[in-house]
Amino acid sequence: MNARRTAALILAAAALMCLNAGAYAENAPDIAAGGAALIEQNTGAVICANEAHKKLPMASTTKIMTALIVIENCSLGDTVKVSPKAYGVEGSSMYLNAGEEVSVEDMLYGLMLLSGNDAAVALAIHTAGSVEAFAALMNARAEEIGAHNTNFVTPNGLHDPEHYTTAYDLALIAAEAMKNPDFRKIVGSTYHKTTTGSVIRYMKNKNKILWQYEGGCGVKTGFTKAAGRCLVFAAERDGMTLIGAVLSCPDMFNVAKAMLDYGFASFRTEKIISAGQSITRIRVSGGTKTALAAEAKDDIIIPVRIGESADIRTEVETRSGMNAPVEKGEDVGSVRVLMDGKLVGETRLLAAEDSLSLKFGQYLRKLLSGWAA
Repeated sequence: MNARRTAALILAAAALMCLNAGAYAENAPDIAAGGAALIEQNTGAVICANEAHKKLPMASTTKIMTALIVIENCSLGDTVKVSPKAYGVEGSSMYLNAGEEVSVEDMLYGLMLLSGNDAAVALAIHTAGSVEAFAALMNARAEEIGAHNTNFVTPNGLHDPEHYTTAYDLALIAAEAMKNPDFRKIVGSTYHKTTTGSVIRYMKNKNKILWQYEGGCGVKTGFTKAAGRCLVFAAERDGMTLIGAVLSCPDMFNVAKAMLDYGFASFRTEKIISAGQSITRIRVSGGTKTALAAEAKDDIIIPVRIGESADIRTEVETRSGMNAPVEKGEDVGSVRVLMDGKLVGETRLLAAEDSLSLKFGQYLRKLLSGWAA
């Protein structure tokens, strides 16, 4: 059974955090949308929201998940032979020809910059064999991410009554996708020129956030008559990335900018734990060392509201009854960060050094000396 204990933060100054920025945070903006949510990427902490858990159609913002599934399951240099089923798909298009051969990379740009519905179908068939099988991959990945109020039927977002999400789920999906460097590069590009296919295609991104908002870095627009105007957006400033989604939002770009303005004016990130930081010591039996330092695997960085205090604590959990050998880098537990009692960050604990198994003679000498573990 794991042994659990609660510890104070390493720096007492971080235990009760009051970040005075010399200015008061703005009031949360009015959000004229069917559903809206703005989150901090690393923690998923909600910065502002309106009807964030209301199930709504998502139009072409669907393609965020489509692109993520393709990137995770294919190589960018792979060649996609366009299926006849992808030719002439209604709506926005990359204008692919049946039988045309295009690289996965070029087709992903066509998917995300031109919002090609034909590219979505071609990529789905290439990746999973059919649209239906691809939708199953999308739904499984959504569950992994925590988007539990989302259901995908198509890879492009053309209307289906069983195809829906929520603003919060969509922001979570985008936050996960934006962790992938290939995805982030594609959706952060304003232009792209293809190098494969039967013709050269010149593409311009439809997401105005990229050039109209300081720090804009993604992600996807969408529109159908049923869904209305939809936008998933992201911006990074001073090491903090905010990701938002608005569904059924006629003035989507201005609403997105107002939400981002509020987020950056009201919150900042604080590094609570650094990768490699010694967090605790663990007991080891039968080893050359009876106690080892346990270090944090990753940084834990959380958003905190400017000008307000928060009760921030750590909770450490380590393996009990550990016996040698223990290798440097071996997983020995976890450390969690809680803010006002809510989990906001977690990372694994790794052994900072080796503890080798004692040979019988060595163990006997330690035992007789009275300092065996």
